[in-house]
Amino acid sequence: MRHHFAVRIGPVGFRIGSDWRAPIAQLESLYAAYPKPYDGVPDFTVRLFAARPWRRFARAAVMIGGDYVLPEAAPLPLAQGLLAAEMGMNLQMALGQRRYLLLHAAVVERDGQALILTGVSGAGKSTLAALLSLRGWRLMGDEFALLDPETGLIHAFPRLISLKNASIATVAAEVPEDRFGPLLEGTPKGSIRHVVPDATAVAAMDAPARPALILFPSFGFEAAARDVSPSEVFVRLTQASTNYVAIGERGFDALTALVNSVPARAVDYPDTASAIAQVEAAWTAR
Repeated sequence: MRHHFAVRIGPVGFRIGSDWRAPIAQLESLYAAYPKPYDGVPDFTVRLFAARPWRRFARAAVMIGGDYVLPEAAPLPLAQGLLAAEMGMNLQMALGQRRYLLLHAAVVERDGQALILTGVSGAGKSTLAALLSLRGWRLMGDEFALLDPETGLIHAFPRLISLKNASIATVAAEVPEDRFGPLLEGTPKGSIRHVVPDATAVAAMDAPARPALILFPSFGFEAAARDVSPSEVFVRLTQASTNYVAIGERGFDALTALVNSVPARAVDYPDTASAIAQVEAAWTAR
């Protein structure tokens, strides 16, 4: 690869190589406050490359590769190279991570205890995590919760926060412009803009937290809340995990312990103000 960038996010190191300078320059800017991988050795490699040499210049399109690949993945326009790099890191974690049980979830922390927000795409996890981080919570991540099967602790993975469509304006109303990356339009999920986590999240990313509450938020409904049975939580979390089957008995034991020890609620909300109030109420009542 002609251009390179290395970064450590929580306990995981990445090396991203690219045929183009532009995506690397954006990563260097947005991850400027992050450290390099332990001992300079990354856990995963991401490659952004052209399928043919001439595609580096003419109708440049970014293929995503690395230690783990999805052969059927379509290339992205070079203007979306930053998104390709973020997707590449997600891909390595989803297919290659074996130390931690991965849950597709946002995580915030208060007083050493973690709140896990998980649900389907569009539920508002990233938006809620970003807004809660402005209200005294520490952002631990908006993409993956890293559950350590040995300790039961959640480890932080505070990547760039990926906001989509209407949530961009919602968060932009409260976050300074200089924490935003470029607006990426016309992506497979509409408009996307990344936000750099605040300094507190980056400085404390080596501090794990004990899970204390699991919430399943759903955006677009009248405000409501209900307890979720352990059996339903177990099924939902297996669906939210990308490596539950791959890590075998350790994953089953870790998930069982989590479900049996942490309360869970589902919350429906019509807007962010209602969501914040419901989250705080659930946290107080846990």
